[in-house]
Amino acid sequence: MKILALDTSTEHCSVALWSDGALDARETRAGQSHSEMLLAMVDELLARNRLRADGLDAVAFGAGPGSFTGLRIACGVAQGLALGAGLPVVGVSTLVAMAQAAGGERAVCCLDARMGEIYHGAYERAGEEWRTVHEPSLCAPEAAPQLPAGMWTGCGSGFAAHGAALARRYAGRLAAVIPKAYPHAREIAQIAARAVAQGRTVAPGQAAPVYIRDKVALRSDERR
Repeated sequence: MKILALDTSTEHCSVALWSDGALDARETRAGQSHSEMLLAMVDELLARNRLRADGLDAVAFGAGPGSFTGLRIACGVAQGLALGAGLPVVGVSTLVAMAQAAGGERAVCCLDARMGEIYHGAYERAGEEWRTVHEPSLCAPEAAPQLPAGMWTGCGSGFAAHGAALARRYAGRLAAVIPKAYPHAREIAQIAARAVAQGRTVAPGQAAPVYIRDKVALRSDERR
């Protein structure tokens, strides 16, 4: 099985190729240049592995939450590649990808959503899968959903931006914190491989980002 994975949900841009369990990945800190870099990175990765798009089994992308523009870029490129090659698509939660990267049995994943808020999700390992404890949501750090008993790994830029507030919110629950963790195509490819094997794919036209915040132009008090 060969799966191409893309992620542009943060300032980082990454691509990965899952090939029968082996992974080859590329990443760069793109800032706001994802649209200029992503296709070139895909071309280089496929060429390195002597593949064309029509030799893949699926295309996966980081579906969100994350940067509005970044999510649209990854989704659009995944749709275009898949449509042209007749492939299915898998959208993978960026927060679940962070949980996968963090290791351990429980992960609370928080991305900085700006405006004093975070994108939040909590997950617990169930064999090779991740069970959702808290669905992705947008919240203030001091109002983040409480965690069940047990020790958790905190990860993501939300902890870098709001570490003190989250430490107070989760006092006695955090075994470790990885504030520099971010979604990566490598973990998206791993998660997508299981989804493809189980038939959990969609047609290119059905793929869509998960924005969470849909009123970004309004003030926080207006959105509430």
